[in-house]
Amino acid sequence: MLTTQPHLRVRRPSPTTVEYTISTSPTLTLPLRLLLVTTIILRLLVGFSILLLLYSKYLLSNFAPDSSTRGLPPAAFLSYDYIAYVLGQIHTSRAGVLSTRLATLTPYSLLLPLSFLVLHILLRRPHTTESLLVLRGLGIQTSTSSASYLSSATTRFIPTEKVQDILVNEAFRGFEVRYYLVVVVEGEEEVVVVFPRLLPRRVIVEKVWRGVRGCLWEKGKEDRVVSGGKG
Repeated sequence: MLTTQPHLRVRRPSPTTVEYTISTSPTLTLPLRLLLVTTIILRLLVGFSILLLLYSKYLLSNFAPDSSTRGLPPAAFLSYDYIAYVLGQIHTSRAGVLSTRLATLTPYSLLLPLSFLVLHILLRRPHTTESLLVLRGLGIQTSTSSASYLSSATTRFIPTEKVQDILVNEAFRGFEVRYYLVVVVEGEEEVVVVFPRLLPRRVIVEKVWRGVRGCLWEKGKEDRVVSGGKG
């Protein structure tokens, strides 16, 4: 319900600019918005619980500071002493006491791998978004969202003079034939695959291909589909 099949959105800010976006994000209806908000709250609560458990385990180790310094009143806001005071208050709360008991019973060999695995899952983006921005006379820019919230999207700009051609290629992926859009760049042996993570359906790929060529070169090149490649 939180994701859908890759679908296409087209945006035309100007007659010489067009952006094609492929996303697995569904249309945000009111029930879906509420579900997303609930999911975010649950992620935050689980993430906070994991961090509190790790912090409690740290306080039980020999590397923890003297507990007598944790009850000092806070100094300047966001100073080291203030942060230490806040952490001390959290540690002595009900949640902190429960976390300490659980940390005492959980060995490092089990706590650390499970904690990092859960945090990795919590930090993964639920949706994938890839886009192709076409600027007539300037070039094209590809963008792919990262799989994690901790990293930014991967983008690349290719000037028009470097774009030799834009083709629809085909390859075998297992027993399935998949079609994908590629950009032939001057001076590079490898082609640039557009929408590499989602690999949308053929009808979407061909629609984007025709639109890109029409915006970038108008009718300056002959349309053609090139078959080949391997999965």
